[in-house]
Amino acid sequence: MTTPILMLGAGRLGGALIEGWRRRGAYSPSDLMIRDPQPGPAAEAAARDGARLNPPDGELARARTVLLAVKPQIWREAAVEVTPWLASGAVIVSVAAGVATADLAVEFGKRPVARVMPTTAAAIARCTASIFSSDPEAFARAHALFEPLGTVVDLADERLMHAATAVSGSSPAYLYAFVEALEAAGEAVGLGPDEARKLARATLTGAAALLAETGADPAELRKQVTSPGGTTAAALEVLTGEGGLGPLLRDAVAAATRRSKELGA
Repeated sequence: MTTPILMLGAGRLGGALIEGWRRRGAYSPSDLMIRDPQPGPAAEAAARDGARLNPPDGELARARTVLLAVKPQIWREAAVEVTPWLASGAVIVSVAAGVATADLAVEFGKRPVARVMPTTAAAIARCTASIFSSDPEAFARAHALFEPLGTVVDLADERLMHAATAVSGSSPAYLYAFVEALEAAGEAVGLGPDEARKLARATLTGAAALLAETGADPAELRKQVTSPGGTTAAALEVLTGEGGLGPLLRDAVAAATRRSKELGA
């Protein structure tokens, strides 16, 4: 039994999960118990529709699943506050970046633990979630929470979670930074701000949708829009040249991977 779900933290990511579950009809507000001293709009909306917001400690024993969604820097504090009140059969699912299952298990009284690294596209049920657990019950519980929200990728080795965080969990920000830069580049060659914004955003979201729906190799799609000696080829000589996207992204992903390891430490 997955519910009631106790959410420890309901900020941006936790709020995205709430919105996605409601969108898909996976879990209703009445399935949720939310513990957050400064809950976001999604948590407040769920509370108005039946979720228990900041319930007293005695009620926490009802939780069958505990979703740890606080910032990694304060996860131990959150665990210490609630663990004495949890039922022995509660299962822990953590989305706290960099925090190892062994450490989580210790702080949560040896309860079954799964780690998940999702994206905030959970809000529109287009999430990508990397999952690791060595415990079958916790693994199944994590799947139950995240399968309704998009794509799930199972990791066989927990050490890969750092890389998954860098490639998936953090990468929406890489795309948004690219869009910002493309809009600014459009303005630099004479487009107005509104024109640059519409052209950059609509083109990139369309390209992403084509990649998702066709399942084609990105290299093949790139070739399809690159005529020899044309405008796209001229641009790609810059983007894929020395110091271009390849080296930049390798360095960016390596930096994010290192930081994930540091947060876990």
